[in-house]
Formats: sequence, structure tokens, C-alpha cells
Amino acid sequence: MAAAEDVLNRRTALDAYAASIAGCTNCRLAQGRTQVVFGVGNPEAELMFVGEAPGFHEDKQGYPFVGQAGQLLDRLLGEIGLSRADVYIANVIKCRPPGNRDPAPDEIEACESHLFRQLGIIEPKLVATLGNFATKLLSGKSHGITRVHGKPQQATVGGRGITLYPIYHPAAALYTPTMLQTLREDFARIPALLTEEVPEPPNVIQLPAPGPVPASLAAVEQLGLF
Repeated sequence: MAAAEDVLNRRTALDAYAASIAGCTNCRLAQGRTQVVFGVGNPEAELMFVGEAPGFHEDKQGYPFVGQAGQLLDRLLGEIGLSRADVYIANVIKCRPPGNRDPAPDEIEACESHLFRQLGIIEPKLVATLGNFATKLLSGKSHGITRVHGKPQQATVGGRGITLYPIYHPAAALYTPTMLQTLREDFARIPALLTEEVPEPPNVIQLPAPGPVPASLAAVEQLGLF
């Protein structure tokens, strides 16, 4: 299949799926949302970012990461020579939780198939999971982002081997400015990771047992970004 035709088919498939779930009522979040925030970006992206859930601005505009955290994400992408045109961006949850609260387990369960479908259409090589919820869902492990950020691991999603790359959610740096340098360091590894081969089938990395969370990070952890 020609490259241009492949891109068109992927974009068409994404658009069709987005239209099919625009009226989704799989969970209680449908009652308070303005619209389903499906995702945005390059349908043939090798790099996909997965965040937590839409916020106030995302719910109004219909696009993920358009608030302050999104502006920081754009800056971090620019620092490694990328832009939104090069990547795909989505969230675990497609509808805004009331008051920007954490997604509930049953809400994640009701919505996760939409994310898996996006992954299946786009077939990214590298998936950067931003924060706690995306990391736990796609890794299938309970380790918080504090313990695994910046550590790539192999996983199987939809029968395909991919590299998961847990990173702090950009919002974490808005609440704890000292974390900006950590984010920059983790982002700086992305170009090299994109050049590495993904093993098939993947050899899943055994992560270390959880240790205590540093006291200086406890406040951000309460926000669900870890």
C-alpha cells in the first residue's frame, strides 16, 4: 500500500471511530461533558502521548492538551525538534470528570476500549504515558510514575509490541516547578528511543518493587499525576 493511501486510510478510520463515539454514554461522565475529546495529531505518528482526561479547556474546545499543560507539552516537544504535527495525543478518559477529579476505576474500564482502538489504528512505535493513570493502564502494573518515569519498558497492546515510556504529566511541573528539569531530561531521551527496534514479542522489563515516595513530591502525588 502506498504511504499516502495508508495515511488516508488511518485518518479515515480515526475520523469514523471518533464520529461513532461522539455520543458515547458508556459511563456517568456523559452526563456532564460538553463533548467527547477524542484525540488529535498525525495518524501515522511513531510517537503517541497518552494523558489522563480532558480538563475545562479541552472539554470546551474538543482537543486534548490545550490548556497550560498543553502549552508546556508544546514547548517540550519543540526542545527536541518535534511539534504536534509529528505526534498523536489522546487521553485515557475521553470526557471531563466533574471538577477535574481523578477518573474512577469503572470510568476507565468503560473508556479504555476507545484508547486501545486508537492505538490499533495508529500503531505507534513509542507511547509516552503522561502520569499515573495512563502508565498503570497500559503497563498493567501498579507502580506509580515517581518510580518508573524515564524508564522505557516493552509491552504488548492489541497484540503488538510497543515501547512504553512513562513520563510525568506536564501539569506536575505547573504545580512543582522544580520538576521541569526532570521533564526536560526525560523528553530528551525520546529521539533516541524512536530509533530503537521494538522486540517482537517484547521481553517485559521487571520493574523494581515500590519504595517510599520522597516527601517533596507528596503534594503532586495527591493530584493523581504520579
